[in-house]
Amino acid sequence: MSDVLVQRDGAYTTITMNRPQRRNALSRQFLIDLTEAFTDVSRTDALGVILAANGPVFSAGHDFADMAGASHQDVRELLRICTALMRKIQSAPQPVIARVHALATAAGCQLVASCDL
Repeated sequence: MSDVLVQRDGAYTTITMNRPQRRNALSRQFLIDLTEAFTDVSRTDALGVILAANGPVFSAGHDFADMAGASHQDVRELLRICTALMRKIQSAPQPVIARVHALATAAGCQLVASCDL
């Protein structure tokens, strides 16, 4: 099962976060996968992008499993990767709509705020 699902439906593409067992927490690899999905979709002729999530939480923010015991340098790199995702969303040529169905906290809220609507 993929952590990031991308589905084209006519003129629109939906990127769905699919880590319900981790409350769509933003791990390092998950951030990278989301960035790649947004990069790929931004190169298409889609008229809009919807960011959605599966599970009981939209996103719980950063995955603290990545931070526990991490060095200062590793945490800074994780935050750099997160910033790159937020900038990628903001620079997408299509409008990006966050379809928030439940809790979005910390970096999950930042993810929502990076979308156009």
